[in-house]
Amino acid sequence: MRVALFITCINDTLYPRTGRAVVALLERLGVEVDFPEGQSCCGQPQFNTGYRSESEPLARRYADVFRDCDYIVVPSGSCAAMVRDNYPRIDAEATQGSVSRTYELTEFLVDVLGVTDVGAYYPHTVTYHPTCHGLRMLGLGDRPRRLLEAVKGLSLVELEGAEECCGFGGTFAVKNADVSAAMGADKAQHIEETEAETVCTVDNSCLMHIGGTLSRRGATVRPVHIAEILAGTEEAPL
Repeated sequence: MRVALFITCINDTLYPRTGRAVVALLERLGVEVDFPEGQSCCGQPQFNTGYRSESEPLARRYADVFRDCDYIVVPSGSCAAMVRDNYPRIDAEATQGSVSRTYELTEFLVDVLGVTDVGAYYPHTVTYHPTCHGLRMLGLGDRPRRLLEAVKGLSLVELEGAEECCGFGGTFAVKNADVSAAMGADKAQHIEETEAETVCTVDNSCLMHIGGTLSRRGATVRPVHIAEILAGTEEAPL
């Protein structure tokens, strides 16, 4: 099995710990991880704001860079959804192979490796926010929750309005700042009401928005990507 990590722009520039966590987790499960250095942006910001022609070469580059991998693992529901849902619209012929081999991290763990207990340890109270792309475009369902429920020491608490958008939505947060901030405030309030120590998602872009909102409210809830929780062990807890 040859698995390649597509790190994504947000993780590469702002959250490198997530990428390191994915590698540590997969290697612990016996998976050899490759990191093709020619990878770049998936083209989601361009495509979602109407610049389709600018996203086309990025889609073809993705297909090229990951051509020889058995699986492409992405620690981002939104970027995985971009590849799976939009690449066929951009260039179905050129991207067909890469689209079928792209998996969001929790999908890969549950559907390909067939595991839910990854041997993780995280002695904290956690609430889970299902991001829009993971929930509605990828159909992740209960995969992330099943993985979290198997983590030793972790107490998972329900989040009111969990399936409601956090308000980030990429450029939506820029173009509709007031609406985005109001949605973020609602999400943050529900998170605080859980009294959880940690809020986790499968997308650091949403966590960035949620974490910023929580911070401005003076909340102590810690935003953590699910990969970082799953990478923790009793020998090396997060």
